[in-house]
Amino acid sequence: MFGTMATIKCIGILTSGGDAPGMNAAIRAVTRTAIYNGFTVKGIMRGYHGLVTGEIVDFRSKSVSNIIQQGGTILKTARSKEFRTAEGRRAAYEKMKAAGIDALVVIGGDGSLSGAKTFAEEFDVPIVGLPGTIDNDLGGTDSTIGYDTALNTIVEAVDKLRDTASSHERLFFVEVMGHTAGFLALNSAIASGAEAAIIPEIETEVDPLAELINNGFRKSKNSAIVLVAENPETGGAMGLAQRIKEEFPQYDARVTILGHIQRGGSPTAIDRILASRMGEAAIEALKEGQRNVMIGIKNGQMVYVPFSKAVAHNNSINRAMLDLVKILSI
Repeated sequence: MFGTMATIKCIGILTSGGDAPGMNAAIRAVTRTAIYNGFTVKGIMRGYHGLVTGEIVDFRSKSVSNIIQQGGTILKTARSKEFRTAEGRRAAYEKMKAAGIDALVVIGGDGSLSGAKTFAEEFDVPIVGLPGTIDNDLGGTDSTIGYDTALNTIVEAVDKLRDTASSHERLFFVEVMGHTAGFLALNSAIASGAEAAIIPEIETEVDPLAELINNGFRKSKNSAIVLVAENPETGGAMGLAQRIKEEFPQYDARVTILGHIQRGGSPTAIDRILASRMGEAAIEALKEGQRNVMIGIKNGQMVYVPFSKAVAHNNSINRAMLDLVKILSI
């Protein structure tokens, strides 16, 4: 058994899965808090792929200078097929030990934290996770690193679309990320004054498109903007536009898919602060002997969330927020 406080001397950091603005701020905070507390730090390049291939570099305080304002991740990120196999994880463990790493801080979304959970269980490695995903779909935390920035990016794009939508009498579908969680679509709909949000959580209950056309898209409104969460089952915004063409041919529907633009950009102050606080909390957690937990934020306080709870996808949408979109779009 390794990994008690006495034996943790070196901490490895990696970013995995989809990148999110604020990951660099988190890398910086983890690195400097670790150094401040007397640990050595290693940066693992390209996520779990780099752990399997041994792409590991020494990190010093200077390594993370001037990165807090940058989007993306200086450690790079990649999906790793090898790490999904027992042999791949065994290779990753050997490389980690050879590099002298005693504990890991993993920054990423549900796939990354699921991988961390498996790795921690198989090899008894102390791991602390940070929620780095724009989707805000991890359990046990009010917000994830990158969510606020993505929300602002969407709102800025929708504001621009609003200008052109009102010049032409059109129905605009704006597709945003979050195929299992409608937080981005719902909250950006409220912030941008959109007419509706079509999200995975409600698509099974009602036909939001018909509801919008029949109730919401009144004669007094000559244009409407609808935020749609990407969804392979309904075909997302393209699928809805196709339905408009067939079922409501009197409307001219247009589709804008924001795609990876949502993941980029300089992080907002909120994301920089959240990432900095969480990065420090990750090192504090390891010092306390915590393991296999994600750092979350609840009511402004840092909390420890077991990996199993973090990846359970049980964050529910606030129904009052859905009603709010309806009320404010009359």
